[in-house]
This record gives sequence, C-alpha cells and structure tokens, in this order.
Amino acid sequence: MSEIESSEITKIGVIGAGAWGTALAQQSAKAGCDVTLWAREDEVVTSINERHENELFLTGIELSEHVKATSKLSDIAGVDFIFMVVPAQFLRIVLSDLKEHISENAVIVLCAKGIEQSSGMLMSEVVAEVLPKSPLVVLSGPTFAHEVAKGLPSAVTVASKYQQIALRLSTAIGLPTFRPYATRDVLGAEIGGALKNVFAIACGITTGRNMGDNARAALITRGLAEMVRFGEHYGAKRATMMGLCGLGDLILTCSSPQSRNMSLGIAIGEGKKVEDVMSGRRTVAEGYHTSSVLANICKREDLDLPIVMAVNEILHEGKDVEIAIMDLLNRPFVDEIED
Repeated sequence: MSEIESSEITKIGVIGAGAWGTALAQQSAKAGCDVTLWAREDEVVTSINERHENELFLTGIELSEHVKATSKLSDIAGVDFIFMVVPAQFLRIVLSDLKEHISENAVIVLCAKGIEQSSGMLMSEVVAEVLPKSPLVVLSGPTFAHEVAKGLPSAVTVASKYQQIALRLSTAIGLPTFRPYATRDVLGAEIGGALKNVFAIACGITTGRNMGDNARAALITRGLAEMVRFGEHYGAKRATMMGLCGLGDLILTCSSPQSRNMSLGIAIGEGKKVEDVMSGRRTVAEGYHTSSVLANICKREDLDLPIVMAVNEILHEGKDVEIAIMDLLNRPFVDEIED
C-alpha cells in the first residue's frame, strides 16, 4: 500500500451528519480544511447550507462557512480523507454505495464504534471487505460532540498501520484544543471504542437504580479489566486500552448522561422497558447492538466477561434488572490482578 503523495491535506469528506459527524466537520474546517458533509436528511442539508447550523442533531453551534452539506455521495469524490461517521450497523451498506464514487487512494477514517451484528466483524474488517485497497485510519477517544464543536480541549487516538498517513491526518485536523495521538494498534483502538458502550449502559443502569458512585467506579474498573481481557485475546495491546481510546473513552462514556449509551442504561435502571426506550430514540446507542454480538463471541471463545453478559441478558433476553445485578454481586471473589 502506497502512502498519500500530496504533502498537504485540505479536502475532507464526512459521511454522516449526526452530532459527532457534524462536530468532526466543524473541527476540520476550523483547522483549515475544506469539508463536504454528507447527510441523509434533506432538512439537515438545508439547515447547514442556509443557516450554518445542524438544527436537528447539533443545535446551538454556529458552523463554519467551509462546511458544505450535501445529500449526494458523488460530491465526496476527490477528497483526501473520508470520515465514516454512520452507525456501525449501517457502515457496510453506506460503504458499498460510496465505493463507485471514490478513488482507491482515498483514506477511510473510521469513526463508527461497534461490531457488525450480522457478521460479528469489527468495523475495520467491514472496511477491508468492502474497500480492500483503501488505506484505513481509526479515530477514537473520549469526546462529546458538543464540546468538540465548541472548541473545548479534547484529545483522540489516531490508529493506523500507515504512520505517515496518520501523521498527515493529525496535522490536517489537529489544533491545540484538539490533540490527536497516534498508534499502530488499530485493533486495540477499535475494541476499546466498541466495548466501552456496553459498560456505559451498565453504569447507566446502576445510576438509574440510585446505587451510588462507588458502584459506578467499580463497574468502570471491572469493565476495563473485561476490555483488556477481550482485547488481549485477539492480539490488541494492553497499553492501547489503557490510553485515550480505551480507559479515556470508558471514563467519559460511563460518567455523563450526555452519553447515549449511559442515558439508555439510566432509563432502563429507572424501570422503563427496553423496547419502549429504543423505539423513542432518534440517535443510536451502539452498545445495544454490540452487547449481543459480544455475548455470542464470549460463549464461542469461552471468555469471561460477566458485565457484558449481564447487559446482554437485560437488553436481549428479558432478564430482570434486579436479578442481573444480584447475580453480578454474588459472583465468587477473585484476584484483581490477572497473571
């Protein structure tokens, strides 16, 4: 795979105009890039182009005039980097539609966090299957969209086996208030981003049950242990999951109802039915889908991830929340540090 030949990156395409996609478009524009933002909804395109605001998904943020919205995937042709910010379960179909419009040298920047439910594939594996010649970067880390869009200090992981490409991306979109940190461990970056959503649902459930900050801290810590256990099983580096895209993202997502996954858990902890909460949502809580895929993997690979299994049982098997919590609390005592 050859590196990008151009010395400067100026054209960015963002696929997906939800809150995070819009925030990344805004950040890229503030860093000096020309940005084309693809939206599925015509009203979002109109709102951004005519009023410089995504009134549907990122209200209250005045967007740069260098962010141009479109509903045509063909308008993404010719960009240097393509940020894929669609929900994980729709990544394959959008990539397939995009394929005819882009060159093989266009770098895919993967921002979706999750595991494909139908295949059990990580998002990078889906990209490799649909666009096997496209260089890949994973962008992940502890970020809430509104804070990035406002220019509040944030840091992310940029993971790629092509370090020159990762450096060029960091240079293109980085600012003192948006700091990219590079790694070669694509697998670790993806696993951290996917699993933290499930643990955020668990933390939300305990919050909705008024179980206290001690319980949430314990869940975050033991969730990290499960994340590392799962990642190392597949060859990811422990250090990656102790960084921004693992521990950092886990802490943020498990600590604020701004997190879609934590807010889902809070609603369930408060006694609302899973199906009612999911049907009333405009945005996607990726941990809902990821939990069932992870549970199947754990059974197949004989992996012990009790928090993951408990969340799956609550979301997909109808297990009573109180019983699931008591089953976790009554597990045998074990050593904290694994050999």
